[in-house]
Amino acid sequence: MTLTPRFGRTYNFGVLVKKEILIAAAICFASLVCRPASAQQIPPPPGAPQQKQQTPPTAPKKVFNVGLVHLVAAVMDRRNKFVTNLTQNDFEVFEDGKQQRITFFSTQADLPLRIAMLLDTSNSIRDRLHFEQDAATDFLYNVIRRGKDQAFLMTFDNEPEVIQDYTGDLDQLSSVIQKQNAGGGTALNDAIYLASERLADAPPPTGLDKDMRRIMVVISDGDDNLSNHALSDAIEMADRSGVSVYTISTNNDWVTVDENTETSHKYEYTAGDNVLRELADETGGRSFFPFRIDDLAQSFLDIGNELRSQYLIGYSPPYKEADGQFHHVDLRVERKGLTVRSRKGYFATAPVTSPAEPAGSPGHP
Repeated sequence: MTLTPRFGRTYNFGVLVKKEILIAAAICFASLVCRPASAQQIPPPPGAPQQKQQTPPTAPKKVFNVGLVHLVAAVMDRRNKFVTNLTQNDFEVFEDGKQQRITFFSTQADLPLRIAMLLDTSNSIRDRLHFEQDAATDFLYNVIRRGKDQAFLMTFDNEPEVIQDYTGDLDQLSSVIQKQNAGGGTALNDAIYLASERLADAPPPTGLDKDMRRIMVVISDGDDNLSNHALSDAIEMADRSGVSVYTISTNNDWVTVDENTETSHKYEYTAGDNVLRELADETGGRSFFPFRIDDLAQSFLDIGNELRSQYLIGYSPPYKEADGQFHHVDLRVERKGLTVRSRKGYFATAPVTSPAEPAGSPGHP
């Protein structure tokens, strides 16, 4: 069949159709060849086993192997003397109200110390800054052992600031302390929060034994007017980091001196005093309310003796996975007339092993 258009040229219709078919086939072939490899599905050869359709892998469930919960404890008698001759049978431990079996016990008389010294340099303690500086210097010279213990210094007014990183150089620590000036507001809670994080990553001791004690000494009047963190946040971070907080109040209101024992005694507590007491009580530390600079000597001696007169007690928790919850712990001494101080609980956010390991690493509550 032929067609003759208006301009006189003749076309063969059959040839024209064949050309169109060949062009269409070429386009289809090109589209198949150029398809992405991921989109091509090549059928298996005859007789080949059928492959199962692959599904994307699912993330494995994170399971923690919870080991021991460790408690550091100090025991005192009615005369506030440290008791260091107790055995495992003298202690009972309860978690969330249920008694647990103690599986580890030792005395911790000579562990290396990692100390955070926090100085309140806000305007509210301007007239007592010299008191703070002397207190901090005396404490460090009474407690730090050269070549074994380390401390860092942090001041807090409008915000916390590390003024000296970890060091065992007492002269360097003392020099930096004496250079501080007072002024600004008070961010006490923020300072405790950040110092606890820093203690969690403290440099480990040299040698094979990596156990150490993390403590914080806060010298302040306890007032806070600028922190972004609440007091509960600060206590929680101290608990997570395994830090015991010792507080020394610069507020000497309502302090009297016992003429018989020549020791100072606080007979009425201000709001700031109660903050300092709560920090110490909740973390297994201790609060001090000295009246004069001379009264500090016994306070520092007591802290140093306590740090080397403690017990390390361990038990297996009643669960197998870290649940991220706070678990209340009550450590008791069976002998009458004795008082035990230890932390009130812990956050099960990681496997529980040695108190020498920093928070966030495997093994720290």
